[in-house]
Amino acid sequence: MDRSGKNSSAVRPVVTDKRSAILRAAIKVFAGKGYSNAKVADIAKAAGIADGTVYLYFKGKEEVLHSIFDQAMKEFIDEGRKELADIPTSEKRLRRIAELHLERLGADRDLAVVFQVELRGSTKFMREFSAAGFADYLDIIQKTIADGQAAGTFRDDIKPVVAAKIFYGALDEMVTNWILSKKSYPLRPMAAQVTKIFLGGMLQT
Repeated sequence: MDRSGKNSSAVRPVVTDKRSAILRAAIKVFAGKGYSNAKVADIAKAAGIADGTVYLYFKGKEEVLHSIFDQAMKEFIDEGRKELADIPTSEKRLRRIAELHLERLGADRDLAVVFQVELRGSTKFMREFSAAGFADYLDIIQKTIADGQAAGTFRDDIKPVVAAKIFYGALDEMVTNWILSKKSYPLRPMAAQVTKIFLGGMLQT
């Protein structure tokens, strides 16, 4: 209870929903107009709220963009860690990482555009993003590869950190090609191809 006698837990979902609505609207606006051309007023309009309401939750559109990345990466990492914990082998864990990566972005084209295009529009954003959740994501891939090496499944003459970046880069390129393509096709099946090619160069012979 707060001082007014109202249950504070009943108020929180409204705040969370409004903040989420702003982020969802921002993803749509950034994907459609580009971050540089977008204005806070555009985000507010897309969210169906007054311009000033956006500033109750964010300092400006830069913080909105950061929050999109932070939230998306947190959700992805939390989901990934939960699923990977029940997968017994490094090979299968890598396959699931690839599937989750392409499933999530393949299900949300606007978010994919923001990640693949707007993130790359600024060196500053890329540095900040790399220092945040992205490092945790690479660490999950790197640890999976290191576990495979320890188990004797993967070659031990490669550096896990380099292999992790190559694996992520391959997935990243699949998403970029997908959003730029004039053809419509499902993104998830590319996970099998990426993993097959990647593991073909890592499995012990």
